[in-house]
Amino acid sequence: PGAAARAEEAAPAELRLAAPGGRHRVGLTTLHLTDAGRADPWVPEERRELMVSVWYPAARASGTPSPYMTPAESRVYLEAGGIPLPPEVLSTVVTHSTVDAAPAPARGGRPLVVLSPGFGMPRATLTGLAEELASRGHLVAGIGHNHEADGITFPDGHTTGCLVCGNPDYPRVGDTRAADVSLVIDRLGADRVVMVGHSAGGFSTVPALLADDRVVAAVNMDGNFRYPNDVPLDRPLLMLGKPSHAPGGPDPTWDETWAQLTGWKRWLTVDGMEHLSFTDVAPLGGQAGIPLQDLDGARCDAVTRAYVAAFVDRQLRGRAAPLLDGPSAWYPEVTLHRP
Repeated sequence: PGAAARAEEAAPAELRLAAPGGRHRVGLTTLHLTDAGRADPWVPEERRELMVSVWYPAARASGTPSPYMTPAESRVYLEAGGIPLPPEVLSTVVTHSTVDAAPAPARGGRPLVVLSPGFGMPRATLTGLAEELASRGHLVAGIGHNHEADGITFPDGHTTGCLVCGNPDYPRVGDTRAADVSLVIDRLGADRVVMVGHSAGGFSTVPALLADDRVVAAVNMDGNFRYPNDVPLDRPLLMLGKPSHAPGGPDPTWDETWAQLTGWKRWLTVDGMEHLSFTDVAPLGGQAGIPLQDLDGARCDAVTRAYVAAFVDRQLRGRAAPLLDGPSAWYPEVTLHRP
């Protein structure tokens, strides 16, 4: 049989995310935001619109399990990537949150974590990390940047694809995502935010940090720093990448950005991981019989969750994070660089 038939034969009956490790149940609500004052940079006749998934600690589960993607998002994403799986299979992925569950009370509000996915990547591909952080007590907003993802379904039922993936204007992407992040922060009323981005979302952390003082720290998961690297930045930044993103590697923007970071900073790489290994594609690909990297997909997921959660807890709650200060016997795949 062909590759597609083999993958369908190998795919398990059920794809599922790993359960989060925090003590809270998790709720999910979905927001449709329109920035009335801003034209969409990619379709100027439209106002800028976003779909945003908001995960939060819940007092109790609702009766409705959260969908991972819509059937249309699954079709668009799998088709765009040429991924040999049944077209709607990602709409059936088992998650660990429920729709519009009653929020757990929080004295003084909750700090916000904003997640920004890579080019072509639906916001759902960061769900495992989002559920992990929400289970630990954080409010988490995953942004669907319109026309920058293969699959964003809007409330009227239409689904958009990635208009800019073929020929991205990187500085404009950074500015656009920074404005998107500020819009989400405005609507959620947050005043202290950590941004975590993968790929394009990762390089957009620097413009977001420079543009909005409410973004107090950020994580770049394996994104090139495409934004100009000539502005010193004094806020905490975690650079978390695949092995080739080590100092002196083929992407000079990591070395250039490191030199401009004047505040708390860490540079980590993970042996056996690839570019998409920092997303749900790693564990789900492993379950579907399409491994992406040498390191087991579930292990990639565990490493990402552990290090990002340690950073977020340190920055938003002032908790000690020994994981970020040296080698760990628990995670021997991770190298801390001190260039």
